Amino acid sequence: MIRLFVAIELPGELKERLFAMGGGVPGAKWVEPENLHLTLRFIGEVGEGRLGDIDAALGAVHSPAFDLTLADTGHFSSRRRSRVLWVGVEKNETLSRLQARVEAACVGAGIEPEGRNYSAHITLARLNRAPSSKVGTFLGANAMFMAPPFRVTEFILFSSFLARNGAIHRQEATYRLDGS
Repeated sequence: MIRLFVAIELPGELKERLFAMGGGVPGAKWVEPENLHLTLRFIGEVGEGRLGDIDAALGAVHSPAFDLTLADTGHFSSRRRSRVLWVGVEKNETLSRLQARVEAACVGAGIEPEGRNYSAHITLARLNRAPSSKVGTFLGANAMFMAPPFRVTEFILFSSFLARNGAIHRQEATYRLDGS
């Protein structure tokens, strides 16, 4: 079995800026800079024999290159507890169309459809019983976050291996966007 996801890689300087935002929230496990990315589709565990079908389906996805801007911060919660801190993505129709095409390609390759609506974000930290006051302080301090736009010229199929110190991501295939 291999654990897969499709994502957009972030520029190195942006990863460093996002990682530097970390701290001040007890119970937060901050994502390491090399693992910061914008997920287009989490596929999950599949048999290694299916990798070729998924690769071929993603290789047929066409989309123009585009500029993307990260802005704002927020959190996902369940049962009144914050679970994830994130940086948002400004609304972008080209990103939305690309994500829909990636989803369709995955379904066409035999992956079950995603049951949730897509919410473009960069996960900064996963939270374990983080005090709501500290989460609120972090969100308030970073409410005006905005990064300069960056050019998206490709998307990537990653494999992910869960290790003791966190996930290890490996690029399995890269797909260039049209006009890049």
